[in-house]
Amino acid sequence: MPPHKPTIGILTSGGDCPGLNAVIRAAVKSSERHGYDSVGFLRGYEGLVEPVSYMPLTARNTASILTQGGTILGSTNKGRFSATVGENERIAIDPALLDQVATTVRQLSICGLICVGGDGSLAIAQQFHEHGIPVVGVPKTIDNDLGATAFTFGFDSAVACATDALDRLHTTAASHERIMVLEVMGRHAGWIALHSGIAGGGDVILLPEIPWTFENVCRKVRERESEGKKFTLIVVAEGAHLPDVGLVHREDVNGPAVERRRQVKLGGIGERVAAELARLLDREVRTVVLGHLQRGGNPTTFDRVLATEFGAHAVRLIHQGQCGQMVCYRPPNIESVPIAEAIRTLSRVDTGSSAVQAARALGISFGDSADLASPFAGRCEDPCAGDAPSRGC
Repeated sequence: MPPHKPTIGILTSGGDCPGLNAVIRAAVKSSERHGYDSVGFLRGYEGLVEPVSYMPLTARNTASILTQGGTILGSTNKGRFSATVGENERIAIDPALLDQVATTVRQLSICGLICVGGDGSLAIAQQFHEHGIPVVGVPKTIDNDLGATAFTFGFDSAVACATDALDRLHTTAASHERIMVLEVMGRHAGWIALHSGIAGGGDVILLPEIPWTFENVCRKVRERESEGKKFTLIVVAEGAHLPDVGLVHREDVNGPAVERRRQVKLGGIGERVAAELARLLDREVRTVVLGHLQRGGNPTTFDRVLATEFGAHAVRLIHQGQCGQMVCYRPPNIESVPIAEAIRTLSRVDTGSSAVQAARALGISFGDSADLASPFAGRCEDPCAGDAPSRGC
């Protein structure tokens, strides 16, 4: 039987990531305190249309999900709802589907629908808003590529996974004096590669945002060898452009043909980098592709807190009648922006950011010509020593 009280609906869409359940739990607990019932739609947006599929959500049946990875509601990035074709490319949702969603929302007395997803999922939410359906967006993606928010939940957990992999690769690479290539996710943004590369002591980080060459990567490897360091850790983002080739992707042979046409399935650059370095350097090179390991497991403490704040704030926005908004993190506060603004452009690594500068100062190579410039250019010729007074150093 449909609920009679004003109800808040919740769905999780797109790729899964740690922290989704924390959002659900926070939204449900906050909804109850504001006097709303809660329902969760199953398998993302697909649960909103025939056959409509949802489950009641209460503080009781969501009590133990804070630390769980994945989502109790299920998710999908396939099916009848798809608003992303490629990088910053959108398509319109069938108006008949939108009408079905509006009918479901009306029949279930839903006064606000919380849509948890990345740029593609929130592009759908924006079309809901334009169709008069009350929605609030919550930014979710391990890629951290959504505009208008400093961080998305799921990103920190993915970085922790990649950093742990680098920690483990460090010992085996050193033991066997090998070059190790770690391919990480991120699509068209290099956030995971950059942060895990710094945190995990990477020697080379290859990003979509910084053009690089094999010559410069080889130079870094040889430089390390000249210093007695016989191994090298290379982190490559799946969306980094292979020199003279561009994006590397795999054909998705598992999904329906119509789905394969919609989204390029990135991946495979790690093997290509490893093969070319082995040829150029005549060295043993090994490749590890983390893949969906980055999406699984329990959320980090940071992601649990961020997801909880996002879920509570989403309910607050609905209670205040501020639909069409996406919650966002602008340290130290949780705020909101129009969904349309949040999905306008992808958030990418700023090549002049403090993180990139810090990495360069540590001697990390990005495979570009900037590696040739000494970070100590302009330093004084007579460095200060001991307790001698400073002479302008």
